[in-house]
Order: sequence, then C-alpha cells, then structure tokens
Amino acid sequence: MSYETERRAAVEAVLKACSLCAEVQSAHLSAGVISKEDRSPVTVADFGAQAIVSDLLAASLPDIPLVSEEDSSPLRDTRNKKVKDEVMGYVRRFRPQLKDEDAIFKAIDRGKAQGGATGRFWALDPIDGTKGFLRGDQYAIALALIEEGRVVLGVMGCPSLPLHSLKEQDSRGCLFVAVKGGGSFMRGLEDPSEKSIRVTPVSDPAEALFCESFEASHSSHDQMAQIVASLGAKRPPLRMDSQAKYGLLARGEGTVYLRLPTKKSYEEKIWDHAAGMIIVEEAGGRVTDLLGKPLDFSRGRTLNHNQGIVATNGLLHERMLEAVKTSDR
Repeated sequence: MSYETERRAAVEAVLKACSLCAEVQSAHLSAGVISKEDRSPVTVADFGAQAIVSDLLAASLPDIPLVSEEDSSPLRDTRNKKVKDEVMGYVRRFRPQLKDEDAIFKAIDRGKAQGGATGRFWALDPIDGTKGFLRGDQYAIALALIEEGRVVLGVMGCPSLPLHSLKEQDSRGCLFVAVKGGGSFMRGLEDPSEKSIRVTPVSDPAEALFCESFEASHSSHDQMAQIVASLGAKRPPLRMDSQAKYGLLARGEGTVYLRLPTKKSYEEKIWDHAAGMIIVEEAGGRVTDLLGKPLDFSRGRTLNHNQGIVATNGLLHERMLEAVKTSDR
C-alpha cells in the first residue's frame, strides 16, 4: 500500500496541531497547566492539539480509531474552568468546525481506543515533551498509523527544532514523515518541499553524538554517563525533550539515543515511540529495546513486552546493546 491518503491526512493534522501549540507556547499561559494523577503536567496545548488531530483524522478517515494520551476528564472538573475555556478558544480558532464544548470533549475522548494486534489505529502524542514545551524548549506532535501491530506510517512535527541543524538557529520548525518501505523525509512547517534524510555513517562510538532524555526521571543519566565513558565518546550526551531526538538521528545529526528506565517496572507508552521509530528505521537506522528485541506495538497502549529503548544509525547498534548490558551488571 502507498498510504497516500493516510499520509496526507496525518501531515495536515500534525501541521495544524503544530500551529496551535506554537501559538500557545508563545503566549506563556502560566495558568494553563493541570497536574495529572502521576504528577506529570498537561497543558492547554495538549488538549487542543489532541482535539484538532482527532477531529481532522475522523473527518477524512472515520473508520480508523485513535489511541492517544489525554482525555477530557480534567477539563470537565469545575476547578479547571480557566484551562477549559482556553482550550475551547484555541480549538475553535484553529478548527472552526468544532464549535460547541461537547464536540470538543468528544474529539478529545476519541483517543480512548485500546489498540492491539489486529486492525488499524492511530497512535498520537499531542505533545511529547510537555516539560520541554513549558520551558520553551523542544517538544513534538507525534502521530503514527499501526496495522496488525506494526507501525506503517509516522509523522512528527517539531515546532522548536532548527530546520537545518542545531548549530543553525535561524530557521525553526521541522516535519518528519516516513512510510514503511518508502524512506524518511523532512520539510519545514511552512515549506511543503520535502527532502530525503539518512542516518549518519559514523561507525566509531568515539565520534558518535549520544542523545538522552532531558529529565533524569525518564532515563538514567548516571548509566548513560557510564556507557559514554566506556566507549570513549568525545562529546557529552545531548539532553533533549521529546521524540525530536529520533528526528536528529534520522537526519544524521545524532548517532545514538538511549532510554534507560530508572524503574524496571516502567512500561513505555506506544505513542512515545511509534512515530519516531519508523522515521529512524526508514532513514536506515535501527530501533529495539535494551535486550535487542523489536518494539512490540501489538500489546495495547504500552510496550509491556519491552524494556527501554536503543535507537542507533544501525552500524553501532550491536555495540550499544553490549555496552548497555555491561553497564547494567
């Protein structure tokens, strides 16, 4: 399958969500944050992006369910009326077809699907890297299409990521797109022209740029430091929020991304890795868990048969798996 219709719909939805998120971020809505039960933040932009992506996908491909991170229950709490009103205002501005409150709640709650091993479904993280978003740093809108438990399409918008390289800060905002068997591509948020991207050919770990999560609670910085030191890497790890790290690998700027859980019981969410994984793989890279197992997206809303993440340019993958194994002894 070419997935032309799905690709077009996903790109349109992610671009629209990027516009909303960038505007919310620039407005510095300090009152627009709710703390969830797990103490992670959720913002006006999380809810707004999910509503818009959900509704656009439902309009073009109504038979494909959506698995997504948020639900409308915090907005229905009267204590969060200010946040709810902000969400309603932004959604109506960027998606006028969603006029009333119930329709917006319904769009958000369409993301309650459970996924699984059969059929097709979308996996969406409306803002991956919410803490980065709040700091004014990196975040991503990540959308993937999963069929029979396999990722076949990924679209990821990174509104704060420099278009050309981290060294060139003049132009910001990237969109990454990949279809199974069709390669990976990158474009600007305003420029529809796409260019093919490939991972770096670096084969010496000393020359590699390692990437890790900004938050120490998400990935062990100490274990990463041990791995980097053991391999003689010349540069310290780059700490960055969100799946934007996958984008850096895919376009050949980063070399290795390790997600080293601080708790063995932690289960990665499918929306945190689906889009990024296919974008790296279609650019020539490789993504597995810490044991070298393929990521299993057939188990519902989490990667409960996997532990951690190893994403590389492919050439260094086996070396990284061994380094992780050694560091964990």
